[in-house]
Amino acid sequence: MNVIMLLKPKDTVKYIYDNYTLRQGLEKMRAHGYTAIPVINNDGEYVGTVNEGDFLYNIIDKGNQRIKDLENYYVRDIIRKDFNPAVKINVSMDELLQRAMKQNFIPVTDARGSFIGIVTRQDIIKYFTKMPHSL
Repeated sequence: MNVIMLLKPKDTVKYIYDNYTLRQGLEKMRAHGYTAIPVINNDGEYVGTVNEGDFLYNIIDKGNQRIKDLENYYVRDIIRKDFNPAVKINVSMDELLQRAMKQNFIPVTDARGSFIGIVTRQDIIKYFTKMPHSL
């Protein structure tokens, strides 16, 4: 089995750009009901994932009391480098399973680091539960 069989392609996945203001990023997440969302740069490269907590901690740390204040900061400023790392397209199914134990979705990139989509924990679980069991 190849990761491509489980991949939700980029054109079907919601994501935000790292040059979005915090307000734009938060509004897009809210509009889609997400608690975390992939972030790419203008070249299409995956740069990280942000979640609700990242926005919340920034608001608290900066003392922003108005939504308008969030227009002065950018998504790239709140990305945690070690949070929700991407895998390459040639990742093994075992590695995907290991990642799914820690991440709700796994961003997938090509050899150049370009974001090509995600694999969800739900799809990985479905894959492994449909596998024939050996006795």
